[in-house]
Amino acid sequence: MLHHIDLQALPEGCIANVISLTSPPDACRLSVLSRVIRLAAESDAVWDKFLPPETHEILSHSATASAAKSKKELYMALSHSPVLIDDGTMSFSLEKWTGKKCYMIAAKRLRIAWGDTPLYWQWITLPNTRFEEVAELQWVGWFEIRGRIATRKLSPSTLYKAYLVYKFNAHSYGFDYSPVVVAVSTRPYGFDYECPSLREIVDGGDLKHTAFLAHPEREMDEADDLLFPKETADGWLEMKLGEFFCEGGKDEELEMICCEIDISSKSGIIVQGIEIRPCDRN
Repeated sequence: MLHHIDLQALPEGCIANVISLTSPPDACRLSVLSRVIRLAAESDAVWDKFLPPETHEILSHSATASAAKSKKELYMALSHSPVLIDDGTMSFSLEKWTGKKCYMIAAKRLRIAWGDTPLYWQWITLPNTRFEEVAELQWVGWFEIRGRIATRKLSPSTLYKAYLVYKFNAHSYGFDYSPVVVAVSTRPYGFDYECPSLREIVDGGDLKHTAFLAHPEREMDEADDLLFPKETADGWLEMKLGEFFCEGGKDEELEMICCEIDISSKSGIIVQGIEIRPCDRN
Protein backbone atom coordinates (compact mmCIF):
# COMPACT_ATOMS: atom_id res chain seq x y z
CA MET A 1 0.00 0.00 0.00
CA LEU A 2 1.39 3.37 -1.04
CA HIS A 3 1.67 6.15 1.53
CA HIS A 4 1.76 9.79 0.48
CA ILE A 5 4.05 12.08 2.45
CA ASP A 6 3.09 15.69 2.95
CA LEU A 7 6.30 17.55 2.10
CA GLN A 8 5.20 20.52 4.20
CA ALA A 9 5.00 18.32 7.29
CA LEU A 10 8.75 17.64 7.19
CA PRO A 11 11.29 19.81 9.03
CA GLU A 12 12.65 22.68 6.92
CA GLY A 13 16.09 21.06 6.78
CA CYS A 14 14.63 17.86 5.31
CA ILE A 15 12.64 19.83 2.75
CA ALA A 16 15.81 21.71 1.77
CA ASN A 17 17.70 18.42 1.34
CA VAL A 18 15.00 17.11 -0.97
CA ILE A 19 14.90 20.29 -3.07
CA SER A 20 18.71 20.41 -3.34
CA LEU A 21 18.53 17.11 -5.23
CA THR A 22 16.48 18.72 -8.00
CA SER A 23 17.58 21.68 -10.16
CA PRO A 24 17.51 25.49 -10.00
CA PRO A 25 14.36 25.73 -12.17
CA ASP A 26 12.65 23.09 -10.03
CA ALA A 27 13.55 24.96 -6.84
CA CYS A 28 12.03 28.14 -8.24
CA ARG A 29 8.84 26.33 -9.22
CA LEU A 30 8.52 24.60 -5.83
CA SER A 31 8.94 27.88 -3.95
CA VAL A 32 5.47 29.06 -5.03
CA LEU A 33 3.67 26.10 -3.45
CA SER A 34 3.61 27.38 0.12
CA ARG A 35 5.43 29.59 2.61
CA VAL A 36 7.05 26.59 4.32
CA ILE A 37 8.40 25.18 1.07
CA ARG A 38 9.46 28.64 -0.12
CA LEU A 39 11.62 29.17 2.98
CA ALA A 40 13.36 25.88 2.31
CA ALA A 41 13.62 26.36 -1.46
CA GLU A 42 15.24 29.78 -1.10
CA SER A 43 17.63 28.77 1.67
CA ASP A 44 21.42 28.90 1.37
CA ALA A 45 21.49 25.15 2.01
CA VAL A 46 19.70 24.54 -1.31
CA TRP A 47 21.47 27.09 -3.51
CA ASP A 48 24.89 26.24 -2.16
CA LYS A 49 24.37 22.83 -3.80
CA PHE A 50 23.62 24.48 -7.14
CA LEU A 51 26.69 26.73 -7.10
CA PRO A 52 29.95 25.16 -8.34
CA PRO A 53 32.17 24.33 -5.33
CA GLU A 54 34.91 26.66 -6.65
CA THR A 55 32.64 29.70 -7.02
CA HIS A 56 34.01 31.72 -4.11
CA GLU A 57 37.61 30.93 -5.03
CA ILE A 58 36.93 32.07 -8.61
CA LEU A 59 35.27 35.27 -7.39
CA SER A 60 38.30 36.02 -5.22
CA HIS A 61 40.06 36.84 -8.50
CA SER A 62 37.46 39.47 -9.38
CA ALA A 63 37.95 43.16 -8.67
CA THR A 64 34.19 43.57 -8.21
CA ALA A 65 32.87 42.30 -4.91
CA SER A 66 29.54 40.52 -5.01
CA ALA A 67 26.64 42.38 -3.40
CA ALA A 68 24.52 39.22 -3.18
CA LYS A 69 22.90 38.73 0.24
CA SER A 70 22.17 35.03 -0.26
CA LYS A 71 23.38 32.03 -2.25
CA LYS A 72 20.28 32.27 -4.46
CA GLU A 73 20.98 35.92 -5.20
CA LEU A 74 24.58 35.03 -6.06
CA TYR A 75 23.45 32.24 -8.39
CA MET A 76 20.93 34.50 -10.13
CA ALA A 77 23.47 37.30 -10.50
CA LEU A 78 26.08 35.00 -12.06
CA SER A 79 23.55 33.45 -14.42
CA HIS A 80 22.53 36.88 -15.76
CA SER A 81 25.68 39.01 -15.63
CA PRO A 82 29.23 37.69 -16.17
CA VAL A 83 31.89 39.02 -13.80
CA LEU A 84 35.43 39.89 -14.82
CA ILE A 85 38.25 37.88 -13.26
CA ASP A 86 42.03 37.61 -13.66
CA ASP A 87 42.66 41.35 -14.08
CA GLY A 88 39.81 41.71 -16.53
CA THR A 89 41.19 39.21 -19.06
CA MET A 90 38.42 36.65 -18.56
CA SER A 91 34.74 36.62 -17.62
CA PHE A 92 32.96 34.02 -15.50
CA SER A 93 29.27 33.18 -15.37
CA LEU A 94 26.86 30.30 -14.80
CA GLU A 95 24.54 28.55 -17.23
CA LYS A 96 21.19 29.52 -15.74
CA TRP A 97 19.47 26.12 -16.04
CA THR A 98 22.25 23.93 -14.63
CA GLY A 99 24.81 26.07 -12.81
CA LYS A 100 27.58 24.84 -15.13
CA LYS A 101 30.56 27.16 -15.44
CA CYS A 102 30.96 29.44 -18.47
CA TYR A 103 33.97 31.54 -19.46
CA MET A 104 34.97 34.07 -22.06
CA ILE A 105 38.65 34.71 -22.74
CA ALA A 106 39.34 38.33 -23.68
CA ALA A 107 41.15 39.10 -26.94
CA LYS A 108 44.04 40.47 -24.83
CA ARG A 109 44.59 36.98 -23.47
CA LEU A 110 44.50 35.25 -26.86
CA ARG A 111 47.47 34.51 -29.07
CA ILE A 112 46.81 36.71 -32.11
CA ALA A 113 49.42 36.66 -34.86
CA TRP A 114 50.95 40.18 -35.04
CA GLY A 115 48.54 41.25 -32.30
CA ASP A 116 51.20 43.37 -30.59
CA THR A 117 52.08 45.25 -33.80
CA PRO A 118 50.00 48.46 -34.21
CA LEU A 119 50.50 48.39 -37.98
CA TYR A 120 48.41 45.22 -38.10
CA TRP A 121 46.16 45.26 -35.02
CA GLN A 122 44.90 48.09 -32.81
CA TRP A 123 43.31 47.84 -29.39
CA ILE A 124 40.12 49.87 -29.11
CA THR A 125 37.20 50.36 -26.74
CA LEU A 126 33.63 49.70 -27.82
CA PRO A 127 30.22 49.79 -26.10
CA ASN A 128 28.39 46.54 -25.44
CA THR A 129 31.50 44.46 -24.74
CA ARG A 130 32.57 42.56 -21.63
CA PHE A 131 36.15 43.76 -21.71
CA GLU A 132 37.98 47.08 -21.58
CA GLU A 133 39.57 46.58 -24.99
CA VAL A 134 38.92 44.56 -28.13
CA ALA A 135 41.24 43.86 -31.06
CA GLU A 136 40.57 45.53 -34.43
CA LEU A 137 42.41 44.26 -37.49
CA GLN A 138 44.00 46.98 -39.63
CA TRP A 139 45.58 44.68 -42.17
CA VAL A 140 47.31 41.33 -42.09
CA GLY A 141 48.61 38.76 -44.54
CA TRP A 142 48.28 35.83 -42.15
CA PHE A 143 45.22 35.50 -39.92
CA GLU A 144 45.68 33.34 -36.81
CA ILE A 145 43.95 33.35 -33.42
CA ARG A 146 44.52 30.76 -30.70
CA GLY A 147 43.29 30.49 -27.13
CA ARG A 148 43.74 28.13 -24.19
CA ILE A 149 42.03 27.30 -20.92
CA ALA A 150 42.79 24.71 -18.25
CA THR A 151 40.13 22.00 -18.37
CA ARG A 152 40.05 21.90 -14.57
CA LYS A 153 38.32 25.30 -14.71
CA LEU A 154 35.35 23.73 -16.49
CA SER A 155 32.48 21.75 -15.00
CA PRO A 156 33.12 17.98 -15.06
CA SER A 157 30.96 15.54 -17.03
CA THR A 158 29.89 18.38 -19.32
CA LEU A 159 29.91 18.85 -23.08
CA TYR A 160 31.24 22.30 -24.00
CA LYS A 161 31.34 24.34 -27.19
CA ALA A 162 33.87 27.07 -27.94
CA TYR A 163 33.01 30.14 -30.02
CA LEU A 164 35.00 33.00 -31.50
CA VAL A 165 33.04 36.20 -30.72
CA TYR A 166 33.61 39.01 -33.22
CA LYS A 167 32.09 41.53 -35.61
CA PHE A 168 33.20 43.55 -38.65
CA ASN A 169 33.69 47.28 -39.10
CA ALA A 170 32.27 49.17 -42.09
CA HIS A 171 35.49 48.80 -44.11
CA SER A 172 36.20 45.11 -43.69
CA TYR A 173 37.33 42.96 -46.58
CA GLY A 174 38.94 39.60 -47.31
CA PHE A 175 36.66 37.36 -45.25
CA ASP A 176 33.77 36.59 -47.64
CA TYR A 177 35.52 34.02 -49.79
CA SER A 178 38.59 33.09 -47.75
CA PRO A 179 37.99 29.99 -45.58
CA VAL A 180 39.57 29.39 -42.20
CA VAL A 181 40.32 26.26 -40.22
CA VAL A 182 38.70 25.99 -36.78
CA ALA A 183 39.65 23.32 -34.26
CA VAL A 184 39.44 22.42 -30.58
CA SER A 185 41.65 19.83 -28.91
CA THR A 186 43.29 19.04 -25.58
CA ARG A 187 47.02 19.33 -24.96
CA PRO A 188 49.23 18.75 -21.90
CA TYR A 189 49.02 21.49 -19.27
CA GLY A 190 51.58 24.22 -19.89
CA PHE A 191 52.09 23.22 -23.53
CA ASP A 192 54.30 25.22 -25.90
CA TYR A 193 52.31 26.89 -28.70
CA GLU A 194 55.14 26.15 -31.14
CA CYS A 195 55.33 22.40 -30.51
CA PRO A 196 53.99 20.87 -32.61
CA SER A 197 53.60 23.52 -35.28
CA LEU A 198 50.22 24.99 -36.10
CA ARG A 199 50.32 23.34 -39.52
CA GLU A 200 50.86 19.92 -37.94
CA ILE A 201 47.90 20.50 -35.62
CA VAL A 202 45.39 21.62 -38.25
CA ASP A 203 46.53 19.08 -40.83
CA GLY A 204 46.01 16.11 -38.53
CA GLY A 205 43.01 14.60 -36.80
CA ASP A 206 39.28 14.77 -37.35
CA LEU A 207 38.55 17.69 -35.03
CA LYS A 208 39.16 20.47 -37.55
CA HIS A 209 36.45 22.09 -39.69
CA THR A 210 36.40 24.61 -42.52
CA ALA A 211 34.55 27.82 -41.76
CA PHE A 212 33.74 31.21 -43.27
CA LEU A 213 33.85 34.05 -40.75
CA ALA A 214 31.59 36.13 -43.02
CA HIS A 215 28.63 34.93 -45.05
CA PRO A 216 29.69 35.00 -48.72
CA GLU A 217 27.69 37.39 -50.88
CA ARG A 218 27.15 34.68 -53.45
CA GLU A 219 25.30 31.49 -52.60
CA MET A 220 27.42 28.60 -51.45
CA ASP A 221 26.66 25.01 -50.67
CA GLU A 222 26.31 25.04 -46.88
CA ALA A 223 27.35 21.43 -46.56
CA ASP A 224 27.83 19.70 -43.24
CA ASP A 225 31.59 20.26 -43.39
CA LEU A 226 31.27 24.05 -43.76
CA LEU A 227 30.57 26.30 -40.78
CA PHE A 228 29.10 29.80 -40.91
CA PRO A 229 28.64 32.40 -38.16
CA LYS A 230 25.47 33.19 -36.24
CA GLU A 231 24.49 36.64 -35.03
CA THR A 232 23.68 37.04 -31.34
CA ALA A 233 21.04 39.30 -29.81
CA ASP A 234 23.67 41.92 -28.92
CA GLY A 235 24.91 42.25 -32.51
CA TRP A 236 28.09 40.20 -32.28
CA LEU A 237 28.83 37.15 -34.41
CA GLU A 238 29.72 33.70 -33.10
CA MET A 239 31.76 31.15 -34.99
CA LYS A 240 31.76 27.67 -33.50
CA LEU A 241 35.34 26.45 -33.14
CA GLY A 242 34.53 22.97 -31.86
CA GLU A 243 33.24 20.81 -29.02
CA PHE A 244 34.88 19.20 -25.99
CA PHE A 245 33.56 16.78 -23.39
CA CYS A 246 35.11 17.65 -20.04
CA GLU A 247 35.44 14.49 -17.97
CA GLY A 248 37.14 16.30 -15.10
CA GLY A 249 40.18 15.40 -13.07
CA LYS A 250 42.72 15.69 -15.89
CA ASP A 251 45.70 18.03 -15.89
CA GLU A 252 45.39 19.37 -19.43
CA GLU A 253 44.46 22.45 -21.41
CA LEU A 254 41.93 23.04 -24.14
CA GLU A 255 43.38 24.75 -27.21
CA MET A 256 41.05 26.62 -29.58
CA ILE A 257 42.22 27.61 -33.05
CA CYS A 258 40.99 29.82 -35.89
CA CYS A 259 43.46 30.34 -38.76
CA GLU A 260 43.25 30.88 -42.48
CA ILE A 261 44.01 28.17 -44.99
CA ASP A 262 45.40 30.34 -47.82
CA ILE A 263 47.33 33.54 -47.21
CA SER A 264 45.31 36.56 -48.34
CA SER A 265 44.94 40.20 -47.38
CA LYS A 266 42.30 40.87 -44.71
CA SER A 267 41.05 43.84 -42.69
CA GLY A 268 38.23 45.02 -40.46
CA ILE A 269 37.45 42.16 -38.10
CA ILE A 270 36.94 43.13 -34.43
CA VAL A 271 37.62 40.33 -31.95
CA GLN A 272 36.08 40.37 -28.47
CA GLY A 273 37.27 36.93 -27.36
CA ILE A 274 36.56 33.21 -27.22
CA GLU A 275 33.59 31.95 -25.21
CA ILE A 276 33.41 28.44 -23.73
CA ARG A 277 29.98 27.36 -22.54
CA PRO A 278 27.94 24.16 -22.03
CA CYS A 279 26.19 22.87 -25.12
CA ASP A 280 22.74 22.01 -23.85
CA ARG A 281 20.59 22.04 -20.75
CA ASN A 282 21.16 18.90 -18.71
